[in-house]
Amino acid sequence: QVQLVESGGGLVQPGGSLRLSCVASGFNFGNYDMRWFRQAPGKERERVATITSSGTIYNYADSVKGRFTISRDNAKNTGYLQMNSLKPEDTAVYTCHARRLSDEYWGQGTQVTVSS
Repeated sequence: QVQLVESGGGLVQPGGSLRLSCVASGFNFGNYDMRWFRQAPGKERERVATITSSGTIYNYADSVKGRFTISRDNAKNTGYLQMNSLKPEDTAVYTCHARRLSDEYWGQGTQVTVSS
């Protein structure tokens, strides 16, 4: 069974940090590019960060550059999103996504709330 399972979300104060994880199973994760998306209430889904299957190329939305870092450990079938200097506007459901050509999978999402 194909699954992407996120964890690590929660409530954090402004300026704090969180590390999200995305564990893949049921497919060859190491062959897939990975992305993190987020969606806040009433807003469109935003692509936050992308990393290639080998982990050598990545890019970020302007809104998170310099604060978020995407990474992956293919040996553990896991992707990560390190989020530092969090702001209230980072509050959203964060979802991981794996894609290879026309084949893609989505996780169920994890809530991140930044509030004092």
